[in-house]
Amino acid sequence: MLIRLGYVSISMKLGKKVTASSNVTFTNYNKQESKEKKLEKLKTVALSNLNDLEKILKYNINNNIHFYRITSALVPLVTHPEVGYWGHREIFKKDFEYLGNLIRKSNMRVDTHPDEFNVLNSINPSVVENTKRNLMCQVEWFEDLNYPEGKMVLHVGGATYGKENGIIRFIDNFKKMPIEIASRLIIENDDKTYTAKEVLELCNKLKIPMVLDVHHHNCNNSGEDLEYMLENIFNTWNKEVLPPKVHFSSPKDFEKDRRHADYINPKEFIEFIEKAKKIDRSFDVMLECKQKDEALYKLVEDIKKLKPEYRWVDASSFYL
Repeated sequence: MLIRLGYVSISMKLGKKVTASSNVTFTNYNKQESKEKKLEKLKTVALSNLNDLEKILKYNINNNIHFYRITSALVPLVTHPEVGYWGHREIFKKDFEYLGNLIRKSNMRVDTHPDEFNVLNSINPSVVENTKRNLMCQVEWFEDLNYPEGKMVLHVGGATYGKENGIIRFIDNFKKMPIEIASRLIIENDDKTYTAKEVLELCNKLKIPMVLDVHHHNCNNSGEDLEYMLENIFNTWNKEVLPPKVHFSSPKDFEKDRRHADYINPKEFIEFIEKAKKIDRSFDVMLECKQKDEALYKLVEDIKKLKPEYRWVDASSFYL
């Protein structure tokens, strides 16, 4: 049973100046004097993001980190309705191919998590259409990286007119999505509305993988014992090439604080791992904490002290 740890977007070790999330505001874009200068602004920021993504991927490879979440802000303004597609796929074709080669040759797992403005079950058709456009953009990234295993994590969304109606809308809109989008979506339970049990039922209906967020479950549940749901959650991944993935974070200030702490509580993490151990199935854990890779390294140190019997493969992976 192999556990691999990953982190989100920014490496604290490299410093916040190395970021693939630099953006261009629409106001700034509009201030450019000509179409040529507007395009040049977009190209400059996109190239900076791709160059920094290269630095981060190489850093991950050199430090034996095999799981990483790519930012959703990689290409500036491409989803803005008044800008739209500006030719980045042709302009940066070789760059994406190069980055994809880095990912594949190192057997790194990467995915994305479109932000909270992407609501597939919205009652507003324009929000659903915008979500479709945003998701297709990230699908294209995976295509240009030549990375067929790439997935996008999404929440169910809102509960206007009740959760049952919200789930019905999600199913209806999911079935209307192009196969390129539907085949890459994986659904996560959230910390306010849709519980792990409800998302598991939804994923079983749609036959798509579920991402368990342990912290969200602790904040939002109807009394279900996670230990008795784990195997069924992991089984939603049975037809996938990659193992199940889990999100793990610790509350910032109090037990059901929905905000993420800077670091991971190692005792809580080990408690979860010991529950999962009974299933004896490998899985990957995305650590969602403010200190990113620094938190990953600290968690590794803490686990080694508390559980010396775990067998470490490298800096971020261990066997039980």
